[in-house]
Amino acid sequence: MVSKQENLLVVDGMALLFRAFYATAVSKQFMFNQDGIPTNGVQGFMKHLLAALRQSDPTHALICWDMGSKTFRNELYDGYKANRTAPPEEMIPQFDLAKEVAAGFGFVNVGVPGYEADDCIGTITASLGQSLSTTVLSGDKDLLQLLSPSNQVWIMQKGFGNYKRYDEATFYEEMGITPKQFIDVKALMGDTSDGYPGVRGIGEKTALTLIQTFGSIEGVLANLEQLKPAQKRKIQEDLAMLELSRQLAEIHVAVPLEVNYEQCRFDGFHSSAQDVIQQYGLKMLAREFL
Repeated sequence: MVSKQENLLVVDGMALLFRAFYATAVSKQFMFNQDGIPTNGVQGFMKHLLAALRQSDPTHALICWDMGSKTFRNELYDGYKANRTAPPEEMIPQFDLAKEVAAGFGFVNVGVPGYEADDCIGTITASLGQSLSTTVLSGDKDLLQLLSPSNQVWIMQKGFGNYKRYDEATFYEEMGITPKQFIDVKALMGDTSDGYPGVRGIGEKTALTLIQTFGSIEGVLANLEQLKPAQKRKIQEDLAMLELSRQLAEIHVAVPLEVNYEQCRFDGFHSSAQDVIQQYGLKMLAREFL
């Protein structure tokens, strides 16, 4: 019998939780339990997780979380994510509840104050290298910069278990750049959802063309005379913000975290899962898991 190739499923917890919450929040289906706590996000989160486990069939799994809204990026730039509205009140108690339910099902939760879940995901996938292949599950395309020979990224699409699956080859086929070059594209174009502007007046199409042509931001700056006058002027006027935007766009892969990967081994849900479902009144999950 050939043993299954070992693979770690690395889950972007916030991405799954927010997606699940807003899928039912629009119709006010908050699914309050016996204690009056809304559970729509948590139950949808676990359904997303179950779908991913079925498709990826991992030998190991863990979940990464943001640990508060402030990170080192806010110290670099006070406008970072400053435009984001506070989560709805029905969402707030589900942040901790999601972690508790995940732990009850036997999953290891990972998060480090001062860093985003993306940084924890990047650190884990980069540090493992070839020793344990990884699959990242998220809805955030920023994580595509982490693609490597040993790391795939699955981007969630509409519905449960529907993903756009990326490896280095499929990413290059779609974008015409490498995953690392994607950081420079993001630096040039900025990110409105994260609140950093990049170079004002440079959009995604132009940023992508510039990096495809010159290879990097350094390559662009070394060849400013070849650019259209308007492009040259915009970049020269925004050099400081360009450098800052690159720092903000790049996922940090040296977060001080320790993970016991033996504890992350997945061969089914813990026996405590049934108790967790009953304790928190997760009726939709009872139909899925029990």
